[in-house]
Amino acid sequence: MDLVSIRIITDDVERLVRFYESVTGVAAVRYTPAFAELALGSCTLAIGHTDTTRLFGSDSARPADNHSAIVEFRVEDVDREHARLQPLVDAWVQEPTTMPWGNRSILFRDPDGTLVNLFTPVTPEAIARFS
Repeated sequence: MDLVSIRIITDDVERLVRFYESVTGVAAVRYTPAFAELALGSCTLAIGHTDTTRLFGSDSARPADNHSAIVEFRVEDVDREHARLQPLVDAWVQEPTTMPWGNRSILFRDPDGTLVNLFTPVTPEAIARFS
């Protein structure tokens, strides 16, 4: 089994797509005005409009209501990304911090409130986990 995609449901696809394009540097493929994907090396980040959830059943997903998942991206230099994202991010949760498990990370919220973590493995043990 492979994890191939994470999908975020939103009422404003274009705003969220522009945000994640700026964060990742990856251009989204917009299949329809209600659905887009950012194909990253390890997984695809999909962004779908609330209207698409009608295909799954009423109230199957609610936009801007995530309080349990964190979207995480491994980056080459988290401190450099922190500086680059200053003008883009409105809601910082954690400034650059080295975590007990060996990753240096920053946490912020996307425009819908989803928690985003950018991290760089910095200890030998953390680096080995991603080798």
